Parts: sequence; structure tokens; C-alpha cells
Amino acid sequence: MTPVLRRRILFAALYFSEGAPIGFLWWALPTRLRAAGVELSDITALLAALALPWAFKFLAAPFIDILRTPRWPLRAWIASCQIAMGLCLVPALVLDWRADFATIAALLLVHAIAAAGQDAAVDAYALAIVAPDQRGAINASMQAGVLTGRALFGGGALLLEARIGPNATIALLIGAVWASLAMLLIAGEAEPARPPASFAARRREFQSALADVLRLRSTWLVLGFAAIGGAGFESVGLLVGPYLLDRGVSQDQIGAFLFLPTVVAMMAGAGAAGWFADRLDRRRVAGGAVVLIAIVIFTLAMLPSAAMWGTFALLTTIYFLIGVLTTTSYALFMDLTDRRLGATQLSAAMSATNLCESWSGLTSGRLAAALGYGPAFTWMALASLLALPLLWMMPKARSS
Repeated sequence: MTPVLRRRILFAALYFSEGAPIGFLWWALPTRLRAAGVELSDITALLAALALPWAFKFLAAPFIDILRTPRWPLRAWIASCQIAMGLCLVPALVLDWRADFATIAALLLVHAIAAAGQDAAVDAYALAIVAPDQRGAINASMQAGVLTGRALFGGGALLLEARIGPNATIALLIGAVWASLAMLLIAGEAEPARPPASFAARRREFQSALADVLRLRSTWLVLGFAAIGGAGFESVGLLVGPYLLDRGVSQDQIGAFLFLPTVVAMMAGAGAAGWFADRLDRRRVAGGAVVLIAIVIFTLAMLPSAAMWGTFALLTTIYFLIGVLTTTSYALFMDLTDRRLGATQLSAAMSATNLCESWSGLTSGRLAAALGYGPAFTWMALASLLALPLLWMMPKARSS
């Protein structure tokens, strides 16, 4: 097995362990809650709260950059976070999700914090060992892993839970979180060694690099684009379950749609972007994806309620374009990241995308409750177009 292929499999596995719990919380849980009669505003408020650890993971990322040593490398950070993620889910096997909801919500929040820490360490690990001209392909592998996890424990969980029960589903989820640990230990590569230095010296180096990065205009352009560029597709993604349910689609049909068509579409989009993003100007690929997503969302908002085949076709197209946009933009973020701040700067960009997920989900939920799904989707798609000037002002990616 070539080193490039081994890396792609490794990062696909690491992102799979991130995507599995995200799929359960973001895809399966909203549909289940809506089926139980929970209001849209309450559902999106819960999801917005669970997204906050990812939105603010950049606050923990400096500790990863400063405290990383030859004896405690990035792989140690990843492994410890994965262990914590699984342990937080174990009590859910014996607790009652209705009667012990407050306890479970607290555990899910701790789980989200550990998952956000893992995410920051994995991204820094990728930046440390992957060459610039391979970042598009690596991000495509990451998207394939995270989407597979989302499919199996998002739409798949809706199909499985009625057949094997909620406890078995949670047990499988814990196994998925821990599955990549073995891969990390067996196939994980050591990142480039850092020169031995005291904590004070590492802190001064970090502060110097941070000051350099904060003076760059590209830093703020990346954060702005990440915070608003995905508003359109995030609103559709978070509300797709309740949206289809309110249009008369059964929970099993929604589960089947989220389990296979959406994930296949996003994988196809990620694969296409992985090829193009390593050969073309990534700014143009990302900008084109933002515009096309907005156009498809506008069409979806105007579609009659009876046109269900058209609805599914448009949603599938949106998911394909999500794969294109996320893969390309993440590779672009890597290109514009200072290696000295691998965890901190890249996590800040990724946190901004999670912040986008949080605010757009909360806003679209309230808009949908007040105005309906169509106007909510339309306004969020318009908001995403505001990110285009920020993208055009970014410097050309070094590897493009």
C-alpha cells in the first residue's frame, strides 16, 4: 500500500468516527423529535446548542499547538478525545431519554466538546503530514468518511432503531467512535518532530505566529467566508427531516433518503471536487458551488408541494453541491493556514463553519415557524451569497 493511499484510508477512518455521532444528532434526532410533535424552534435551538463546541473549538486549539510535544503528539490528542467521546455515550445505554433528558443533554454536550477537540487535532495532523498538492484528494477522503458515518447513523439510525432498538443503535455508535483508534495506532504516521523547547519557548513561538497571522487580511476573509458561505445549505440540511415529514413523507422514507441518496450525492461531489480542487483555482470552484447551491434552493422554495419527485431531485442536487463546496473550501483553508498554528488557525476556520451551522439553523428554524419553509430557505440562500466578495478577495491558493 502506498503512503498516499494509507493516508487517505486513515483520514477517512478518522472522519468516519466524527461523522457517526454528528449524523445521529443532526439527522436522526431532528426527525425523531419532530415526529414526536416537538416545535421546530425547540429542535433547532437544541441543535444550535450542540453545535457550539465546534463553533468555539478554536479556544481549545492553542493548547494543542502549545502543549504538543514529542511525548504527547497530535495522535495522542486524537486518541484521548476519541476515548472520551465514547465514554460519554455509555450512560445513554441505561438512561431513559425522556426522563433523564437533562443528564443525557449534559453528556452530549461533553461528548461534543471532546469531538470538537478531536476535530481540531485531526485537521492539524492532516496539515502536518499531507503535501499541499494532495490536500484536495485528502479532503475528498475525509468527506467520504464523515458522510459514511453520517449516513449509517443519520438515515440508517432511523431505519435500524425500529428494528434493533435504541440501545443497540447507541452501542453501534460507540463502536463507530472507537473504530478508528486501531487504525490510528497501526497506520498513523508520526508528524514532523518539533525541536525540543520549554513550555515558555513554545508559548512565545505561538504568540509570535499568532500575531503574524492576525495581521494578514486573508485570515479575516477566510473566517468571514466560513461563517456565512454555507448558510443556505446548512438551513436545508438541518430542516430537511422536518420539512419532508410536514409534506407527508414517512419517517422510514426520510431515513432511506438520508441513508443513501444524500450521502452518495455528497460523496460524488466531494470526489469531483477532490480532482478539480487540486488542478484549478480553488476560489473559483468554491464560488461556483455557492452560486449553484443558491439557485437550486431558490427553485426548491418555489416548487409546489405536490411535486415530490422534483423535491427529491433538487435536494439530491443540493447534497452533491455540498460535497463540492465543503471539500474545496476546506482545502483552501489548509492552503491559507500557517503551519506553526496548524491546530489554532485551521480550527478557527472550521469553527466559523460550525458557527454558520449554529446561527443559520437557529435563524432558519424561526423563519420556517413564522413564514414557512420556502421563505426560510430563500432568505438563508441569499445570506450565503454575501460571502462571494470575501472569497474573491482571498489570495490565490499556493498549490492551485
